[in-house]
Amino acid sequence: MSRTSKKTRGLRSRMLPESCVSSILSFTSPLDASRLSSVSSTFRSAMESDTVWERFLPSNYVDILPRLDTPLPLTFSSKRELFLHLCNPLLIDGGTKSFKLEKSSGKVIYMLSARELSITWSDVPTYWTWIPSTESRFSEVAVLITTWWLEVQGKIRTQMLSPNTKYGAYLKMKICNRAYGLDSIPTELSVEVGNQVSSCVTYLHCKNWRKQPQVSLENTKYTQMLEPSRKRDDVWNEIELGEFFTSECDEEVKMILMEIKGCQLKGGLVIEGIEVRPKL
Repeated sequence: MSRTSKKTRGLRSRMLPESCVSSILSFTSPLDASRLSSVSSTFRSAMESDTVWERFLPSNYVDILPRLDTPLPLTFSSKRELFLHLCNPLLIDGGTKSFKLEKSSGKVIYMLSARELSITWSDVPTYWTWIPSTESRFSEVAVLITTWWLEVQGKIRTQMLSPNTKYGAYLKMKICNRAYGLDSIPTELSVEVGNQVSSCVTYLHCKNWRKQPQVSLENTKYTQMLEPSRKRDDVWNEIELGEFFTSECDEEVKMILMEIKGCQLKGGLVIEGIEVRPKL
């Protein structure tokens, strides 16, 4: 872009009242607003306005703040400071969930802890144990000792999430060194919203994916066979359970991991929780 065009754009921006520029920026995204702040001093000043950052905060943020486990500072100098604080994972509802905002878009991200999930026989000490973990944001994680049947389910309401957004649901887990039986039986992954269901199958663990016996998808409800869990930047792996779209209506989202068939003893799976986050 030429110097002349940059200068013209700067002159035009100065012709607009700052309140008008703030209103315009509030219809963009946090990332776009930050980029546009380099256009001129007017844009830069407008970008700091509470008018802009109030729009980037979720509409129900006032209801979320009292649910935080760690009280917020008594005052924030601006709505922008509050927004940036909420971009960090924060425990809510007695430490059973984690809440944060996606910094670039302001979209809501939730994570349900293992305690918030329905795990078959997780209350039977011979099958599952609950242990503290310094590697988790939650106080404890679920560790599979041994079981014949594996089923994990999480639920969340779409009204808790950002509207008109495509979301993905991800099981955060890892495999112990002495794990067994997790590479023998395929697992169904599914997400249900109303009468809409997306499902696929995968193996929770295998040393060589290409040599793993493939599941025939003919005459089944499954659409694809996924590779096993992928490594995140931290110590946890994750498996995408499925995706869904949030409309203006409030609906229940069911996120399910379930064996296609049992009769295989297994152990060594560690579950941290299920994260629900926007997809690009």
